[in-house]
Amino acid sequence: MTTQSILPCAYTGPNSPPWSLSVLLALQHLLVQASFLCIFHLLFLATLPPSKLDGFQCWNELLARNFFACGISTALQCGLGTRLPLVQAPSFEFLIPAMVLTQHTAPIHQSKGNSTGAPNEYSGLNRENTRNWDWLLCEVSGAVLVSAVVQVACGVSGACGWIAKHCGPMVLAPSLAVIGLSAYRPAALLCSENWGIAMLLVLLSILLSQHLASCRLPLCQWSRAGGLSIRSRSPNLHMFSVLLPVSGIWLVCGILNPIPIPWDVLHPSMRHVTLTNNTLQSPWLQVPYPGEQGWPLLSTSAVAIGAAMGVAASINSIGCYLLCSKALREPPAPQHACNRGLCAEGLGSLLSALLGSVSGTASSMPNVCASHLTQATSIRSVWVSALACILLGLSPRLTGLLATIPLAVHGGMLCVTYSVAVGTGISCFQYTNIDSGRNIFIVGFTMFMGLLVPKWLFAAPESLATGCVPVDLFLLSLLMVPAFITGILSFFLENTVSGTLQERGLLSHLVSCKPETAENLLKEHNMNSAQRYRLPRVLRKQQLPSWCKGFPFCFLCPPEEAKEAAHGDFVPGPQWIPLYPMTTTPGMLEE
Repeated sequence: MTTQSILPCAYTGPNSPPWSLSVLLALQHLLVQASFLCIFHLLFLATLPPSKLDGFQCWNELLARNFFACGISTALQCGLGTRLPLVQAPSFEFLIPAMVLTQHTAPIHQSKGNSTGAPNEYSGLNRENTRNWDWLLCEVSGAVLVSAVVQVACGVSGACGWIAKHCGPMVLAPSLAVIGLSAYRPAALLCSENWGIAMLLVLLSILLSQHLASCRLPLCQWSRAGGLSIRSRSPNLHMFSVLLPVSGIWLVCGILNPIPIPWDVLHPSMRHVTLTNNTLQSPWLQVPYPGEQGWPLLSTSAVAIGAAMGVAASINSIGCYLLCSKALREPPAPQHACNRGLCAEGLGSLLSALLGSVSGTASSMPNVCASHLTQATSIRSVWVSALACILLGLSPRLTGLLATIPLAVHGGMLCVTYSVAVGTGISCFQYTNIDSGRNIFIVGFTMFMGLLVPKWLFAAPESLATGCVPVDLFLLSLLMVPAFITGILSFFLENTVSGTLQERGLLSHLVSCKPETAENLLKEHNMNSAQRYRLPRVLRKQQLPSWCKGFPFCFLCPPEEAKEAAHGDFVPGPQWIPLYPMTTTPGMLEE
């Protein structure tokens, strides 16, 4: 038996780690979040003409505003949303539609006055964008604003919780696997800057998280009674298997080779474009406020792209909720918690759009995967990282220093984090009968189509032409996202193709338990779920039923039986606990 298999999931329960350890875990969360923020903005800026980027001075401000919005959104998620330790950041579900918007519509001239519309024309992926830079950012912000409305609507209407309830292992497994596999293209692009550095980061992460998982570091603690004491029991070295390699390689590269980002890796015609020279020109303190960079523009193309952003980001977030609860080894998030979580993300995207950012906020898949790899996270550490993110967003000069991180480090980070998503998705098959012909077809077909359709549309986007440009942009933005295609296909097939509960992975081990044992485990399951995902203490003190009875706020509050379970009362129910949210009635067990 390996040491990794006997190690418990550290600090993932209700107990919080010491403050010194919480700060280190928060720094690890912040580093993963910062890496993905840099990746998002680098890939977005790389789609623009090089003439727009030479001497570009808005890089630091763009990154700082997004940091500020992500910090606020993370605080909302932990306090009012799902109450899971979920860090908020942009996702590829925002990037792909934004790239479609920047490369498929080009205004003839900048809009004037208060009009939110602008003339557009359809163009291919290889056509150079000649639009005004400020107008482009405002239109992308308009799309982010629409995506925020879609996210809030999906949460308030209860659609998010309903979808999460019907996502069994046969939906979660192929979706997570494709989410991880779809990141290989940007990972390879970034690693190609220096494969040696990227592979060194990957090897160090493997060494710390797997081979040296039983090694422990000394932990200093201070108390009034005993003073300063050093303990060697915790934390385990694998808890920092992301923080140590990334920070160490970044520091060494900064000392030995302090050069700006080689943009020619992202695009051959961008050899002379540099961003780090403007870091020293940025202010130390700059408080972002709505409308500072212009108000969002709501053109017809922006509305279509924003709707696609909201739908795709919502699907990604549902996967993050289920993956995070699996990493915490706790019951899946109930419907009301998922609905509140998506509403919190929508509010974060709304703030991001008003601040002039080019991306909304969603649950960060790399951070969830990093927590799954290191087996270390807590609500306290995420709260600290949210505060640090807000403070970092107030200083564009400090934010600009992130441009010194080598591209290969970002690529290695993608390799480490998204590989966990692939492995976690595959591990979900253990709950199902994977030898079933039904399951073999669903898994193979959904994953194959999830990788095939985006590849085809990237090569021939003109193949999708309905005659209406907004409809074309909406469909193109959705069908270019692998997670959307795999998720929607697996969701449809899983819930429409007939199959037994055992085939679908919806049976629990409690079926074979004694009735009294199953009843005790059920009671413990209900209490843990209700306490983890209950409303904040401030809201619990209010008379919530008076305003939760009416539509649509009823979908954001726990039902009465969940409130009773939170107080320790037993909730009657079926004598088994689903490993994943059930989509069938308990009576089907008799079949």
